[in-house]
Amino acid sequence: MSTKKGKRDAPGKGPANEAANVVRLTGTVSGEPEKRVLPSGDELCVVRVVVPRVSQRVRSDGRRGPSVDVLDCCAWEARPRRTIGGWRSGDEVEVSGALRRRFFRAGGATVSRVEVEISSARLVRRAGSG
Repeated sequence: MSTKKGKRDAPGKGPANEAANVVRLTGTVSGEPEKRVLPSGDELCVVRVVVPRVSQRVRSDGRRGPSVDVLDCCAWEARPRRTIGGWRSGDEVEVSGALRRRFFRAGGATVSRVEVEISSARLVRRAGSG
């Protein structure tokens, strides 16, 4: 009995199982975008996007779970920074990018945050005034 020994595809590397970190959100801006300059001199703009959930999950105690997800999104590159810098609370927007886990020091401790790193962004509909 003979056994063929062939090279196996690495996990997540085959055509049917290709790894990807792609995020596309359509939702509403919550609060004004915040521009920051880090101690390194890098600039970023952070915005919070509220995305409605398609279905609500009923918890074991009979109550419904959250009906929205609130996601922090950041733009490091100049073009998306300019785009989201002009958004206002209540605007409907679409962002595309990747999920990132960022580590930083705060109050003497190292903490982390998961956020969407924006590669492109667009305004879908401006919030009504008043």
